[in-house]
This record gives sequence, C-alpha cells and structure tokens, in this order.
Amino acid sequence: MKKILITGGAGFIGSHLVRLFVKKYPAYHVYNLDKLTYAGNLENLKDIENAPNYTFVKGDIVDTEFVLQLFKQEQFDDVIHLAAESHVDRSIYSPMDFIYTNIIGTANLLNAARSAWEHNYDEHRFYHISTDEVYGSLGETGYFTEKTPYSPHSPYSASKASSDHLVRAYHDTFGMNNVISNCSNNYGPNQFPEKLIPLCINNILHNKPLPVYGTGKNIRDWLYVEDHAKAIDVIFHKGLSGQTYNIGGNNEWTNIDIVKKLIEIMDEELGRPQGTSLSLITYVKDRAGHDLRYAIDASKLKNELGWEPSIKFTEGFRLTVKWYLNNQQWLQNVTSGAYQKYYEQMYTQH
Repeated sequence: MKKILITGGAGFIGSHLVRLFVKKYPAYHVYNLDKLTYAGNLENLKDIENAPNYTFVKGDIVDTEFVLQLFKQEQFDDVIHLAAESHVDRSIYSPMDFIYTNIIGTANLLNAARSAWEHNYDEHRFYHISTDEVYGSLGETGYFTEKTPYSPHSPYSASKASSDHLVRAYHDTFGMNNVISNCSNNYGPNQFPEKLIPLCINNILHNKPLPVYGTGKNIRDWLYVEDHAKAIDVIFHKGLSGQTYNIGGNNEWTNIDIVKKLIEIMDEELGRPQGTSLSLITYVKDRAGHDLRYAIDASKLKNELGWEPSIKFTEGFRLTVKWYLNNQQWLQNVTSGAYQKYYEQMYTQH
C-alpha cells in the first residue's frame, strides 16, 4: 500500500482531508501525525479511527530526531503537510511558537523527506499547504494570483511565507517533487472556536458578546472546508512539480456582514425573534497589523486541474450552523478541555 503522511491531521482542515483520503483511497495507508495541541482533536476522526488503512501517530514536527526516525521506520511515499500554528491573534502574543512549528517544523519534514527519497524524487511528492495571508493585504479591488509578491504582515503569515520559500528552495536546489497551495479562509464543521465563525456561533448560543475588530469592514474570501479537502486531493494527484495553486471560495464578505448573517441564521434556528442577538455585537480595538482584504484568483486551479468550489456560501453557512447546533457536546468539550481525556485514551490504543 502507498503510505501517505498527513501532518496536522487531527486539526480542522487536516481531519477533513484525512477522512476523505481514508474513505476514497483504500489502497493508501494514511498516517496522521499530530502533536495534539489545543486545536488538534481526535474526536474529529472518531468515525474512521478504526479503519484498516489509518494510523494515528502522536508527535511534534519540531523534534528533528523524532521526524527523521519516523521517516526511516515507516518509509512514507508522500507527504501532505498541514501541521501549523494558524491563528493570527496567537501569533501576536506568542510569535516564537509560530516560528518553531511553521518554519523549523517544515524544514525538519523537508530534510527527512529529502534523505528518504534522494535517489528517486520523481516517485514521491511533498505537498505543502499554505495561506493567502502570505500575500499581504489588498485594497478594494484586485485579487491574489500565484504571481503576487509576498508581503506578510503578522508573525503567522511571515512564518508561513518562510515555510513556502523553503519548500520552493528544496524543489529548485535538490529537485524534490514539491507543490504548494495557498487557500483563503476556511469554515465548516470541527473548526476550533477561536476563529470568527465558530466563535460567533458559540457566543450567540450562550448570549455572550460578539467581538468585532475595528469597524468590521475587513473583507475575507470564505471557502467551505470540504471543498478545500477536495482541492487538495486534486492538486496532490494532478498538480505539476514546482507549481503553486491558489484555492479560493469566490465568497467575499466583510466581517460585520458575516456576524449579522450568523445572527440571522442562529436566531432562526434557535427560535428567537429575528434580530434578537444583534445586541451582542461588540466592537473592540482593531487587531495589530490587520489586513484589510484578502481575495483569491483561483482560475489557474480551475483551468489547469478542473477544480472549483461546489458549496455556495449561504448553503455552507447554514450547514455549518446546523453542525455546531447538532454537535453541542463537541463544542462543549473543546471549550472546556474535557477532550484531553479522549486524547489520552486514544493515544494508549495506538
């Protein structure tokens, strides 16, 4: 069986990708390497945890010796690298965590893969998942393309930009079969409630304030997480070595409009009079270095590899709200820390 290492597979995007690969490709054995930080949650994968072609490995990509030993032991055929610190706010308060995980961790994986594959790079692929935030900020018009110069403004985006450069350098210098994708903001089931959409869903549910940075006019392009997983699948199998592909949702919304739309759907789903939760909106001091607008031009991915998003935002939005309302125990567990017990229980079984 082909052995695929997916790093960060217990996280939000990673868990959807792991599930897709385990179910769609029975001839692949998927290894999910995750450190299980606060955002890594094995409950996200309970439905496939006993699949014969799935193995969970607990470990830290910053640990050089561990990564090298794991590659020697398992002899992976390919890597899809998602493990990363990813929340801008946390990067402002603790930049070194992002520098270690996103830069050193990526370098460790590249070095281990290079050592394992150096005699036949063409037969192996290293796929690095990145973000549109490396491109910086847009004005009211224009889009990020694969040729947009990098201009990161937060420790998070700077660390991701650095890891992107490393991946390209290992392709150019050593001839590794590397590809990169840069995606817009993801949303959907299983997202840790520090991000805007699940944070607001959780706070509306409990009648807590909805913090909105500045005037709420910052614009993001939103991509449904299952569409992202399908795009990764396409790029992994069909993308050209050394190429970058932008993944976007064609859904630009201001933050304040996102919050108001959530209020509309949540009030309806909870049986509250429309507009009841509007009073929860609370404007707070703007984030340091807050980029005004991100927008992705994903035409290269559509024209060359045939992918485009399938879920319209209003549909995906309602699906997301319903998932959180139907999985309030999951939400309670991740906000209370009770899910750590599940980690301990699962880890002893693997």
